[in-house]
Amino acid sequence: MERHQLQRHIHVASGKEPADLVIKNGQLVDVFNGQLISGDIAICNGSFVGIGSYEGKEVLDAKGMTIVPGLIDGHAHIESAMVTPEIFAKAVVPHGVTTLIADPHEIANVAGIDGIDYMLNASEGLPLDIYYMLPSSVPATPWEKNGAQLDAKALAPLYQHPRILGLGEVMDYPSVRDGSPEMIDKLIDAMHQPIPQIDGHAAGLDETGINIYLTAHIRTDHECVTADEARTRLERGMYLMIREGSVAKNMNALLPVVNERNARRCLFVTDDKHLDDLEAEGSVNYCVKEAIRQGLDPITAIQMVTLNAAECFGLRKKGAIAPGYDADFLLVDGIDTFAIERVFKSGKCVAHQGQPLKDAYPTHSYKTPPSLLQTVRLPEFTSEQLQLPMKNSQARVIGIIEDSLVTDHVITSPPTIKGYFQPSTTQDLLKLAVVERHQASGRIGLAIVKGLGLNKGALASTVAHDSHNLVLAGVDDLSMLTAARAVKEVGGGLAVADGDRVLACLPLPIAGLISNGSAKDLLTGLDTITKALEEVGTTLSNPFLSLSFLTLPVIPRLKLTDGGLFDVEAFRFVDVGIDE
Repeated sequence: MERHQLQRHIHVASGKEPADLVIKNGQLVDVFNGQLISGDIAICNGSFVGIGSYEGKEVLDAKGMTIVPGLIDGHAHIESAMVTPEIFAKAVVPHGVTTLIADPHEIANVAGIDGIDYMLNASEGLPLDIYYMLPSSVPATPWEKNGAQLDAKALAPLYQHPRILGLGEVMDYPSVRDGSPEMIDKLIDAMHQPIPQIDGHAAGLDETGINIYLTAHIRTDHECVTADEARTRLERGMYLMIREGSVAKNMNALLPVVNERNARRCLFVTDDKHLDDLEAEGSVNYCVKEAIRQGLDPITAIQMVTLNAAECFGLRKKGAIAPGYDADFLLVDGIDTFAIERVFKSGKCVAHQGQPLKDAYPTHSYKTPPSLLQTVRLPEFTSEQLQLPMKNSQARVIGIIEDSLVTDHVITSPPTIKGYFQPSTTQDLLKLAVVERHQASGRIGLAIVKGLGLNKGALASTVAHDSHNLVLAGVDDLSMLTAARAVKEVGGGLAVADGDRVLACLPLPIAGLISNGSAKDLLTGLDTITKALEEVGTTLSNPFLSLSFLTLPVIPRLKLTDGGLFDVEAFRFVDVGIDE
């Protein structure tokens, strides 16, 4: 802050000069003491400078509404919404989110430093402060092929960027446990930052694993799925991130753990949420409303997406309505219903009644660099390469659990023809394939999946966490090949096929993950995908989201990579067929 700015702030705070904006007749949420208080709120140069009795150049009558600090989503992947940062902001800001902590490891696994630079540059000048955590695991694991490798040396210079906060979710637990030199270098670099921050990814870890993570200065986890897991993390001093996304929905299981003694160590986050869900439900504001509905004190719920998140990430000017803090706030019509009327960023209204205000956004969108386009490099492959030999009568099968990233490890006797697996709609056993798409190596991993519920046809997607190879699932090989070709032709995306017919294809040309169109274009495309899914039939509400996590070999139990079927609990590849 410049000298003259500080002097003016002090003069306004003392009442010697009028504020830029004064808000009157509202109830202010005091997140420090957990109470509602009254008083005029004075704003100067985008900052709160006083609470009391003030005059301003502009006066806003809150008309009895509740004034809430701007919301903070403490862990999200913008790429999961399949839109650019600008369109993402237009989706979440009307829901009260004024600060976001994002991890760009999806695009980094495709395009490396170019991907991170894109996310930083494309998020400049938005009415949403987007901070980033540097991807810790590119590649996510040593067991699959991705599009880039980022070691500690490559990441270190990026810490100089003012919107880089720390090291993103550390999902390579074996490297931490075993003291891998490369992982140790990444951890130490993060520890040497002015405000050290390292996010965790402790899926399935026991007490010993949590001890190891905390010893390595990893302070958060968003992968809890049970109350016992949540208690273990809180008992050892971790921040508990309660996730409610499009696939992983953990609030119902974890919210009972939150009480008045530990709530200040708890956050709500979205992690991965599709654009249609963001627009329909909202972001972390949905978590606040749902927590209140389930009986959590409203101010406690608000603390979890304001002050708690700000303190967790060392954002000293965020998360509260108090002098010296950024003037990010909401006008809410009823704290119990949490109905957001207006959203303010740096003292300026940026959304009203659920709609973004156009003049709050840059007049020109950031242009996508060529290196992020045409990233789908697939060789031609045939149905012969999709044949899955079955020499044994029993097989390991990936079992989908709806609303969970965890899968079942199912043992069953699949149907075969001439020694090869034959998909069965009656048994809900389909063929799953992961095809390496970054170097056109021809590597293909094959497995069996249960729970997708297709009646016919196939699905294809280049959104396949975290290496984002091409993932296919289908009833027959022709449909799988047709869907794969459709995705390749548009430079990445989602496709539904039946036989030689492409029923729907949603292009995601930016790294095979992100649309370069408008929000309307994407939602129209998703609607077309939904109609195609109705034609082929599925038992899941969002099969593409479930499909995208069947390839992530850091979350139990069975997953598929381009190298084959992976047992996450054993940390090794296993055969589909079981030796008799």
